[in-house]
Order: sequence, then C-alpha cells, then structure tokens
Amino acid sequence: MMNWELEQKVEKSKEVIRQAFEKHGSDKIAVAWTGGKDSTVLLWLVREVCKEKGYQLPKCMFINEGHVFEEVKEFVDQYQGKWDLDVDEVKNDDVLKQIDKVGDPVRVSELNERNKKEIEKLNFEKDEFPFEPESYVGNHLMKTVAMNVYLEKMGFKALITGIRWDEQSARANETFFSPREEPDHIRVQPILHFTERDVWDTTFKFNIPFNKLYEKGYRSLGAKGTTHKVSDKPAWEQDLEKTTEREGRRQDKEGIMKRLRDLGYM
Repeated sequence: MMNWELEQKVEKSKEVIRQAFEKHGSDKIAVAWTGGKDSTVLLWLVREVCKEKGYQLPKCMFINEGHVFEEVKEFVDQYQGKWDLDVDEVKNDDVLKQIDKVGDPVRVSELNERNKKEIEKLNFEKDEFPFEPESYVGNHLMKTVAMNVYLEKMGFKALITGIRWDEQSARANETFFSPREEPDHIRVQPILHFTERDVWDTTFKFNIPFNKLYEKGYRSLGAKGTTHKVSDKPAWEQDLEKTTEREGRRQDKEGIMKRLRDLGYM
C-alpha cells in the first residue's frame, strides 16, 4: 500500500480521473455508483475534477440486482437530485420477469438467448436456479451481464469504478487502468490505493454524504438478504485494521470472487 498522506492519495485519484477524461471525453465515460461509501467517495472525486476542469459530469450507472436495501435506493434517489446526476438504473429484466421474490425459481429455458449463453459460460447445467443476486449464477446475470449489456447499448469506452486493493484479495493486483473485453472498454479505478480508513477519513474531511446503514454497523453493502452487520458500532468506529471489511457479506461469493471477476465482475 502506498505510504502517502491523505491529500496525496486524493490528488492521485484526481490525476487518474483527469487522464480518463482527457482520453475518452465525458460522453464515453460512465461512473459505477452503488450508493455505498467507496463509490460515493469516487463520485465526489469525479464531480470535483469536473468542476475544476469544466467537464460535463458523465452518466452514472446504478445496478439494481433485484434485492436492494431500501436505504440504498433512497440514498441514490436523494443525491441524484441534490448533486444533479444523470443516473441510469440497470437491471436484468429478463430474469426479473420470472420472479416475485428471492428464492423463486428461474427457468433457464425461459431466458433470452443472451442469458442462456452467459449461463453456459458458468458450466451450469441445471434446468432452473433459485433467484439469489449474490449466488454464482445470480451475481453474473444480475450484475455483470446487466452491466455489460448497458455498456454495449450506450457505447461507453470507459467505466469508472470504486474498487480498492485492500478490499478483497481478488482485487489486489488490479491497475488504475484495466482493459476489458466483451465489451471492449477500460475500467478506470481511481481509489485502488485507498484503505477502508482512507475512505472514511476522506468522507469526513470533505463532508461527503454516506448511507445511514453505516451508522448502524454495516461496513460493506451488498444485496439486502445476504448482507449483515457484525457490530452495533458505526462502521468508522470499528477496528478497521484488524477485522475483515466484508465479513458481513455472503462468504461463498467472497470465495469465488476471482472467478466472478474473470467473467467481468467489478
């Protein structure tokens, strides 16, 4: 991890963002915004660069995987208005049309050809699967496929994301600019060098808003049904250096994160 002061880390992030805008322009860039702490700090950084350089703020992509915390959706809706954001909500409607709730069966035969081909990549051979956004099949269809279809449709050349080196072992070797295929684009990852503590220090130093779930003890926000808090202390008051940030997330997903990322997941 880079041994920099917080201001240096912020400036490095802005430098990465500036490079992305200089190469691709606002209309060919999207920002992945989950409503979580990391992507909100990222979005704040993008907004600051746009204000400093006179760039148009790019579109934001919010993936609704089908089981989102109400608090997350409320936060996104609130700051979409306050920050004057152009947010596209991205979903895999082909899967969602078969289900009413988590656990409902999704029949492979009733999916469209794109989703059937994506399932083949997973070597999944059953006739149906239970709808669960953070399972292996669910995560791929509801997040990665939904995202890639959106990127293809919009013709974006770069996607700015808020992943960090220290967040998950599968992300430890990522680079600030990471070429991807299917579709062909660049992942721009400006806060790779931030720690979880850096995210909170930046949040409070620059008065960046954050979701109220973090006050209740959540440290990492995923799908509602498989994300739990591990403490009643606010996230920033927990022992961030000696405990695992994603302990409250679905652990079988954590174990297959490398496979999911090979398929295009963030």
